[in-house]
Amino acid sequence: MLDAPVRRGEGPSSRAGRAFRARLVAAVLVLVSLGLITVYFRESDDGPLHAAQRIGVSVLMPFEVAGERVARPFRDGWAYLSDLFDAKSEADQLRRELEDTRNALIAAQTQAQENERIAAIADFIASPTFPEDYEPIVARVVARPPTPYEQEVVIAAGTDAGVRVNAPVVTDDGLVGRVTEVTSNSANVMLITDQRNAVSAVVLGSAAPGIVRHGMSASSLILDRVAKEELVEEKDLVVTSGWRTLRFESLFPPGIPIGTVKSVGQQDVDLYKRIQIAPLVDFDSLAEVIVLREKPRAERGAKAKGANAGQKKRP
Repeated sequence: MLDAPVRRGEGPSSRAGRAFRARLVAAVLVLVSLGLITVYFRESDDGPLHAAQRIGVSVLMPFEVAGERVARPFRDGWAYLSDLFDAKSEADQLRRELEDTRNALIAAQTQAQENERIAAIADFIASPTFPEDYEPIVARVVARPPTPYEQEVVIAAGTDAGVRVNAPVVTDDGLVGRVTEVTSNSANVMLITDQRNAVSAVVLGSAAPGIVRHGMSASSLILDRVAKEELVEEKDLVVTSGWRTLRFESLFPPGIPIGTVKSVGQQDVDLYKRIQIAPLVDFDSLAEVIVLREKPRAERGAKAKGANAGQKKRP
C-alpha cells in the first residue's frame, strides 16, 4: 500500500499546452477553409473542388429527397391546422362583429320607434283636441291581459304620480279605458273592450247617442241603445259624449275618439240599431298611455270665468 502510485493533479504548464494546441488547430482549420474557398472560386468548373462538390451533392441528394418526402405530410398537416385555426378565429371574430352590428341595429330601431311614440304623445298633449280640464300623466304599460276575457293592463304609475281610481286613460289615437285599481307605483286599467265596461258615446255629425259596449270578440265593440230613427252610416266617427248634470257627470270627458262605424243593421222587431264599431286604439300593441288627471275645480272655475269675461267684452 505504501508503494502504490499516487496521481497528481495536472500542473499549469499542461493546461496551457492543451489550450495552445486547440488554438493552433482552430487557426489551421480557418486557414485551410480560406485556402479552399480561394481555390474554389479561382479554379474552373472542371476543377477538383467543383467535382467534389458535385459528388457530395449527388451522394446527399437521395437523403434530402427522402427527408423532404418524410417531412412534407407533417409540414402540410401543420399548415392545414394553422390555417384551420386562423379561419375559425376569423369566423368567430366576424360572428361577434355581426352580432354587435345586429344588436346596434335593433337598439337603433327600438329607439327610433320610442322617439316616434314620444313625439306623437307630445303632439297630442299640445294639440287643441286634448281635454282642457285635465292634466296628462304619461305611463308605460308593463303587463297585458293574461286571457282574452280579462281586458286589463297594468301601467307603471300610481298614486305617487297622481293617478286615481276611475281616471280616464287615453292615447293619441283614442280612448283606452279607465283606472280600476291603484297602488303607489302602479295601476290597473280596464279596457273599453272589457265586458264589464260601458261608455256613453255619440256619433259625430248626426249626434246619435248610444252606449259603447263589449262586442262578440275580444277586441270588438258595439254601439248599443241607438234609436232606429237615428241616422248612422259606415265610417262615422264615434266619440265620448261626456254628459254632465247638476249632480252627476260622465267619467270620460267629451269628444275623445272611440272608433269608427263598421256596419249598421236593423230589423223591424228590433228596438235599436245593430252597430258594429272598429276601435281606433290597437289594444294589442299598447306601449304608453296617458292617464287624465282632472284639474282642481277652482282652477277650472277661474278659467271658465276668464272665458266668460272675454266673451262679455266682445262687441
